[in-house]
Amino acid sequence: MTFSLPADARVYLRPTQFIDTPVGHDDGSVARLAGGLCWFSAYELIAVEGDKRTLQRTVAVADLPDDERAQAIAARIAAPRASLALGERVVRLDQPQAMAILNLTPDSFSDGGRHVGDPVAAAQAGVDMTVAGAAIVDVGGESTRPGAATVWEGDEIERVVPVIERLARSGAAVSIDTRKAAVMEAALGAGAHIVNDVSALLYDDRALDVTAAAGCPIVLMHSPDPAKTGHEGGNYGDALIEVYDWLERRVDEVVAKGIDRARILIDPGIGFGKSLADNLALLNGLALFHGIGCGIVLGASRKRMIGALSNEAPAEARLGGSLAVALKGAELGAQLIRVHDVFETAQALRVWRGMRDAALVSRLPG
Repeated sequence: MTFSLPADARVYLRPTQFIDTPVGHDDGSVARLAGGLCWFSAYELIAVEGDKRTLQRTVAVADLPDDERAQAIAARIAAPRASLALGERVVRLDQPQAMAILNLTPDSFSDGGRHVGDPVAAAQAGVDMTVAGAAIVDVGGESTRPGAATVWEGDEIERVVPVIERLARSGAAVSIDTRKAAVMEAALGAGAHIVNDVSALLYDDRALDVTAAAGCPIVLMHSPDPAKTGHEGGNYGDALIEVYDWLERRVDEVVAKGIDRARILIDPGIGFGKSLADNLALLNGLALFHGIGCGIVLGASRKRMIGALSNEAPAEARLGGSLAVALKGAELGAQLIRVHDVFETAQALRVWRGMRDAALVSRLPG
């Protein structure tokens, strides 16, 4: 099959038609997703001119046009993601891993107040999360739910540093969930290994310089107004394409400032200034984001979207929906699944991994 892409169009590839194993398929007929456990046999090829999709068709992996733009994206999709060296731990990105949420806030939407004011107990909760299967513990001292008050950086530092110090001494891999450069500096000095910024380093003018100097991995999350609340605006014509474009530009900007692309992870920002329809479009189209060439973090645990799809279930009653989203993320190649319910999610991912391994082994020649 031969066809040409519009010369001035922006080109996108979304891996689709996933298969259990490449065994038994002809060479070149399937591709591996980001060096991980997922294989696929086709792309959804999308061309966009202006703000309109002018081409959208399914193309077999072997029939991808010999177009420089498409071939470059396919190469990024297939390229293995480098492991993260985080203190005493190495977190591999060739399989989905749980990233545990440890909120040290009084007002987070799901677990606010649970770990406030007692750094010893909070750190023990983080250690327990690693025992339960978390690859990384993500520590936050400021709620980013809609309407949450901004926390003074001194208070945020006071909340997170004693806990991070204890977690780092325990050997846990720790990320700091913050928008503020001063908090990043204090947390990294206390032993944190990753910066997870919901503003993609755009809230604080010093944040990019701090992370570049530290040489640490960073998570860049999309939101419609990262320099403000993260929740305002968000009137999308095509949420999947617009969020992809924004993240691709932001990654390029950060790389231009000297941060290694291999140390950048991206997060589509489920629930941040997005409608239910937008969130579902991002989840269903998640594999598109592999075209940026970075590891993917998916954070949808207990979020409002799950309640909206389950008779307005409150946050504490959204485990089933959270697991459904986590497994959807795993199926589409997300490397880090950010969750509240660590034991249950880690168990689900282990079973998912076991089924993938069994599918591969059962098809190998005897």
